[in-house]
Amino acid sequence: MQCLKAHGVDTIFGLPGVQLDWAFDALYAERDAIRVYHTRHEQAVSYMADGYARVTGRVGVCLTVPGPGVLNAMAGLATAYACSSSVLCLTGQIPSQEIGAGRGLLHEINNQLGALRSVTKWTAPAHTPEAIPGTIAEAFRQLRTGRPRPVAVEIPPDVLRATAPSTPPATAVVEAAMPDPEVVERAARALGRAERPVIFAGGGVLRAAAWQPLRELAGMLEAPVVMTENGKGAVSDREYLAQNMTAAAELVPAADVILVIGSRFYVPSRSDWGPRAGQTVIQLDIDPEELGRNSPVALGIVADARRGLEALVAAVQRHNRRRARRRDELEAIRARTRAKLETVQPQAAFAAAIRDVLPDDGILVTEMTQVGYWSNVGFPVYTPRTYITSGYQGTLGHGFANALGAQVGAQGRPVVSINGDGGFMYNVQELSTAVRHRLNVVAIVFSDNSYGNVRRIQRESFGGRLIASDLLNPDFVLLAEAFGMEGMRVETPDALRRALAKALSDQHPALIEVPVGEMPNPRTVMRPGYRG
Repeated sequence: MQCLKAHGVDTIFGLPGVQLDWAFDALYAERDAIRVYHTRHEQAVSYMADGYARVTGRVGVCLTVPGPGVLNAMAGLATAYACSSSVLCLTGQIPSQEIGAGRGLLHEINNQLGALRSVTKWTAPAHTPEAIPGTIAEAFRQLRTGRPRPVAVEIPPDVLRATAPSTPPATAVVEAAMPDPEVVERAARALGRAERPVIFAGGGVLRAAAWQPLRELAGMLEAPVVMTENGKGAVSDREYLAQNMTAAAELVPAADVILVIGSRFYVPSRSDWGPRAGQTVIQLDIDPEELGRNSPVALGIVADARRGLEALVAAVQRHNRRRARRRDELEAIRARTRAKLETVQPQAAFAAAIRDVLPDDGILVTEMTQVGYWSNVGFPVYTPRTYITSGYQGTLGHGFANALGAQVGAQGRPVVSINGDGGFMYNVQELSTAVRHRLNVVAIVFSDNSYGNVRRIQRESFGGRLIASDLLNPDFVLLAEAFGMEGMRVETPDALRRALAKALSDQHPALIEVPVGEMPNPRTVMRPGYRG
């Protein structure tokens, strides 16, 4: 606990258990310095740590028992891995001398560290008390160096119980990822001479807090900024330069230089309108393995997004051409895009109701549900780090638990979680956590008594042969009330607008159920020409 405090940790999401008894006793001793949020399931502790990390830009820490506990938490770690989120998972183990013996001890699994390596960038044991300071320091160095992704440390119960001479906690040495000046200069020349540059901004921009130099560069170049679902908010959607993936189908074919920042660039690479011969693609990413992974690039810049963009801003000034403002052209594209997206109903109307009520700095956590799919492209976002998705992992059920962690980090700002009835039941027990810890998340549950996407695919692609896609739901309003929170039921966008406004003004946990029918498939409108 002294090591965690030395690295700035004041919040832990965890569940106690026999192998962690001594760790939780230490947390009791540090209860004035470290707040513990305990949940009803280990899946929620990793999701909450992820939501906390993405809203604050700090490290989210979760604590689980070994075996089934850490396996439960791996869905949240996989989500954090997909979204490049800084999560430290601390897990127990069986006693040191029994590891690998296969005797069948409580919570024993074969090769726990190997399992964790599939959803982390770095994993290590601390099998002696003396190893703890250095291991924790290395964990934080890994979290704060290179691409942010989860890391894990396992500590057996005999080590947690042991004593050793006190030593000062080790500190992590953070290595700056600085760009190659020569590559930056070449990229700046290409951008400065470009007639119609386009910028793609991904989640790496938000992880690096790089939105200010991004806006400076885009303004210098009069370049539209296409934001991925994880990059939403990097440029306010009130700005004419802000564009989405639907607009990209119109913007990219006319571009001569494309700058990709902190994004895998997967959707463009799998779309009919993606980069073609004669266009210059420049990719800036902290992870060298991402450069050219999905689409060939002319120039690759390995750097933290903020340092790379700051270097480009300085260099482009020397090479930039005189530019006319593109406001009228880009506003027209925004208007055409909005008109297309608003044909997808009722998703667009329900999302608009939420946006009308949610303040600019309020946080929306989406889910694998119809309004969520629409929102990933169409929901306007005005402030960085206020829109959370499960990224490419698509973990059904992540949303409500992610939102609880986001609320912890949001320091009083409102948090809204949108869910389908299928996904919401994955972590429905965390209604208890919301009430117990006074986490004022408003959960909106769109209920159609089915796994809606699965049912639609079965109807459209399998001749209507429906199987295993129907659901039997509880009365969600009574369920919320049973947990001690307010429950409401509404059926229209206008009614949702009023109910959400009331829930946010009341400042307590609430659930709003919205019964809906089958919704149209938004894919062809949202991602035209996408072949993925």
